[in-house]
Amino acid sequence: MKKITTQQQKVLDCIEVYIKETGFPPTRLEICKELGFKSPNAAEMHLRALEKKGIITIKSGSSRGISLNNKPSLDGYPVIGLVAAGSPTLAEENIERNINCDAALFGSNFDYFLKVKGLSMIEAGIFEDDLVAIKKTTEINNGDLVVARIDDEVTLKHFYRTQNQIELRPANKDYSVITVDDSVPHFEIEGKGVGLLRTH
Repeated sequence: MKKITTQQQKVLDCIEVYIKETGFPPTRLEICKELGFKSPNAAEMHLRALEKKGIITIKSGSSRGISLNNKPSLDGYPVIGLVAAGSPTLAEENIERNINCDAALFGSNFDYFLKVKGLSMIEAGIFEDDLVAIKKTTEINNGDLVVARIDDEVTLKHFYRTQNQIELRPANKDYSVITVDDSVPHFEIEGKGVGLLRTH
């Protein structure tokens, strides 16, 4: 999964706001002034990282040669916190807030962010309060990070299908594998993780 740092998100937000307000992208100096960077080299470093991830394109030889590869969602993406038992994941009572970010951020379209609770995925670099970008799909491969609903519980785990059952594996040796077979009446894959956003 592609990750974007908090500083990179701030630079991206700065570019989006500047374009919205002026109609053209900011220069490196303007980004530095807005975000308090001491040197244009700091802005350049973050811009190059965003370009490498395919989020922006930088045209050489132009001080304002920055373009967004995809327009951001106007309404933003909902952040899903604790899912109430028995409610749809995207039910209004589960939405903590909306985040406006670039649709190309993770190299894939997605539908919402799921706020991570607990420590079951820390060995995969996914920590509590991280935001995982979730794409609603049932097309899942072994090893994918998935959002699964078992009865009224929603969990984030790695998906593996064996001959007779499905395993939802944590990335923390202190947690147990969840095994799903025909004896589990209410099981559903709601989507898969396509990116990670850390805002803390």
